[in-house]
Amino acid sequence: MDLTSPENCMCFNLRQATRAITQAYDAALKPIGITGPQFTMLSVMASSKPLTMLELAAALKMDRTTLTRNLKPLLREGLVEVQTGTDQRQRMIKLTRKGITRRKRAEKNWRSVQDKIVGLFGKKESTALLQALTEFGKTANSPISG
Repeated sequence: MDLTSPENCMCFNLRQATRAITQAYDAALKPIGITGPQFTMLSVMASSKPLTMLELAAALKMDRTTLTRNLKPLLREGLVEVQTGTDQRQRMIKLTRKGITRRKRAEKNWRSVQDKIVGLFGKKESTALLQALTEFGKTANSPISG
């Protein structure tokens, strides 16, 4: 494989794969009324105490502006709520009972897609891919030099 060829561009191919995988999760979660990225957000919140906006953004590896935009539909639906922290300026994001219930309902649909994707690649290859993406993600905030 010629890695200097434009059709083998890492960015293009990762984005194309991400779109396809996101569409699969979104289709499976649509009957529950959430998207794949929303399921991830709810899952992160379900596995922790209330988080500040900064903590949640860091856990999701997204900037605060993107987080705010992605939280709006969850707030509108009553799946999450914003509370004042110990400091009046501090905003804590918390999963509501409705959010916990919706996430639990969505888990079966999510698991079905997850199992299909892992089955497509194989468990060993899926594990290796996740490890490689995790390692690469750790360098995402530093410039890539060539």
